[in-house]
Parts: sequence; structure tokens; C-alpha cells
Amino acid sequence: MEEKILCAAICDPEQRDMGGEPLIYCGLRHNNILWQSPAISRKLKHQGFLTSTGRFVDREEAFNIAEAAGQLNDRNRFGNRTLFSEDLY
Repeated sequence: MEEKILCAAICDPEQRDMGGEPLIYCGLRHNNILWQSPAISRKLKHQGFLTSTGRFVDREEAFNIAEAAGQLNDRNRFGNRTLFSEDLY
């Protein structure tokens, strides 16, 4: 099965789940995640996406996955290879 981007995600290494792994928050867009709690990291380096295989990936890897899966729309006007949720169908 081809890996696809499912949703925006923030991986907060400063917060841990019961197994000791970094918490991953998910939402339609990153701002939806940030509205959930003031305790979620606002650092850009923690923002990425969740894939259909359950992986958290950064914006650059997410762009490559979305491109290969045909998920990109025409919003990427600037030609940079960094994924934003607005770039997805």
C-alpha cells in the first residue's frame, strides 16, 4: 500500500505518553491542533504530518510523500518543497 499523508501533526518531545514516547497531536491543520491546549509546543520544528502508516514526518518528507501519492493541489505557488496542509487535496 502506498504511503499517504493523513493529517497535520505536532510531535512534542517535551511531553511523553505512558510508554515514554513523545506525544503526537493530530488535526486537520496545525492551527486546529494548537487550539487544543496552550501546553502543545508552538515550535515550527515540531510541526509535521501523520502518514497512513502511522509515521510522524517533518514538512519536507511529507511534501515528498504527498507528491508521490498525487495529493498536492496547485497552492504550492512558491515552489518550495515544504508541505503545508493547504497544499493537500
